[in-house]
Amino acid sequence: MPTSAISSIEEKKRLVRRLAGDGRGFAERYGFRVTNNPSQLFQVLYLSVLLARRGDFRKAVDAAQALRDNGWDSAARMARSMQTDRVRVLREAGQRGDVDALADTLGDLARALVDRYRGDLRRLRTAAQQDPARERRLLAALPGVDDQVIDLFLRETQAVWREVAPVADRRALVAARRLGLGRSADDLAGLAGSGESERLAWLVGALARVDLEKRYAELTG
Repeated sequence: MPTSAISSIEEKKRLVRRLAGDGRGFAERYGFRVTNNPSQLFQVLYLSVLLARRGDFRKAVDAAQALRDNGWDSAARMARSMQTDRVRVLREAGQRGDVDALADTLGDLARALVDRYRGDLRRLRTAAQQDPARERRLLAALPGVDDQVIDLFLRETQAVWREVAPVADRRALVAARRLGLGRSADDLAGLAGSGESERLAWLVGALARVDLEKRYAELTG
C-alpha cells in the first residue's frame, strides 16, 4: 500500500529527477564503476552475488569492496586466489553464515568465467548475440548466479548493455509502488525517458537504496 504516494505526472517526474539526479546507480554509489570493461563488469557481478544473500546490504558492499581491495578485481585474479584467503577476507568484512561455501562459489564463478569467456563478460554478451533472453540464460549457467543475481547485475549494467533495458529488481519495484511511480520496469522506463537506459539504471538503483535504507518518509513527507 503506497504511503503518501504521488499521483500527478509532474510530481512523478520531479521525484524521478531527484532520485536520478546524482548520475550514479546503486553500484557506483558505493565505488563500483559501471563501464563495459571486463574487470568492472566482474566486480558488479560478484557484488550482485553478495547482495542477493540475506543480511545487511552494507555488509555485502563491504565484502565486495574488500575482495576488490585485496587485488581480486578481475575474474583471472579471483580464479588464482586461495579459498582460505577468500574466507578470511569475507569474514573480516563481516560476512556470516556459510562463508566457506560463499568463498567456494566466488572461486567457481571466477574460474567458469575464465574457462568459458576468458574472464570477460563481454564475450558472454557476444555469445548471446546481445539477445537479452540468451544473456540471462548464459548468466544463469554460471556458478552462484540465479534470477535474483541476474536482476541485480542487469539493473546496473543496463546502463552499458542497453539491449537488456528495462530492468528493475524486486526492491526497486517495491519502492516504485510505495512512491506511486508505477508497478513495472516499463513504467519506470517511461518516466526515465525513451531510450534512456543509463538514466533508468540510476533511477532503479536509487529506488533500491530507498527501500533498503527505508527512506520513504524523506521523499513523501
